[in-house]
Amino acid sequence: MLSLILLAGSAAGCASLSSTKPVEILDERTGMTVGALKQPIEFMPSAQDAALVSGKHLSFAYLGPVEWNRSGALSYGLWVHIVPGIDRQPGDIHAPGALTLVLDDGPLDLALTEEPKLGRAPYRQVASWGQTAYFALTAQDLRRMAASPSLKLDVRAADGSKMSFSPTGNSNAVLKEYVQARGVTGD
Repeated sequence: MLSLILLAGSAAGCASLSSTKPVEILDERTGMTVGALKQPIEFMPSAQDAALVSGKHLSFAYLGPVEWNRSGALSYGLWVHIVPGIDRQPGDIHAPGALTLVLDDGPLDLALTEEPKLGRAPYRQVASWGQTAYFALTAQDLRRMAASPSLKLDVRAADGSKMSFSPTGNSNAVLKEYVQARGVTGD
């Protein structure tokens, strides 16, 4: 009986980790290999923002690192998807300076980039009415993100105020595993 309980517990632990494990996909249309997470990292409004709108449907944010491998030429990006609630409306996430990723060692300003034209995106939108954008990253940016025990995503709201989002889970462990699995060791 005890072994059955331990087996069930270890299976549940594996299932929760599998949703964040890195995956590699070959885009058959372009021949490009894409490295991503099985599921993006979910971010919810900070406690302060959530307290202001108690009882309402809150906005959420999702992000996921992406590695594009074009015959050995690697480039990196950050997929971001913002799902507006009825609390506050995010501004246009494509506008310069609209998003900032706050790491323990300081902010990481995000510059919009155009994603490669693939047959399938590395992540699925959570909500069709949300906003999705890609931001350029370097290998060093990814290592900084993975080394940061905490992350916060600041989004400029439509009214000019700042919306802050924090991960719902352990983003540090997920990003460390991603960087290690992808072999992100240099630029």
